[in-house]
Amino acid sequence: MRHPAPSRTRITTLIAAALLGASASPALALDVETLVATGGRASGDDLARRISAARAFPLGSKDNPVRVALPSGQHAYLSHLRCSNGARPTFGRIGSFGPGPYDSIIDGYRVVCPGISEDAMLFMDMYHPEHRETAAPPGFTLVR
Repeated sequence: MRHPAPSRTRITTLIAAALLGASASPALALDVETLVATGGRASGDDLARRISAARAFPLGSKDNPVRVALPSGQHAYLSHLRCSNGARPTFGRIGSFGPGPYDSIIDGYRVVCPGISEDAMLFMDMYHPEHRETAAPPGFTLVR
């Protein structure tokens, strides 16, 4: 059963309750579970519209971050990237860059290809457990 993403007000309430040690009701537990799974992102038809609109931008950009599940999904995806010269890139997380096009926080990764002078910055949204990205950003290929 899919649950709508909690509002920013609800997220703030959940965080405050957790910090203050408030007792959790079943509804609160469900909202916390949803928050962890979705990162507060858009859902349902709204999410589908946003994904469609994001396709107008290059994959891996701030406007079309690579959708993955959790930090392990970010690393798995990046480990399957290959540079234009076929080499395996090195990568490192730069940090969080605020809400992306799906309202969840996006992360930026510096991607370095050996033998290529220009580094790439790829943006990823780790709050998409139901999605497995099969495309590569411009200038890269993806091996499985």
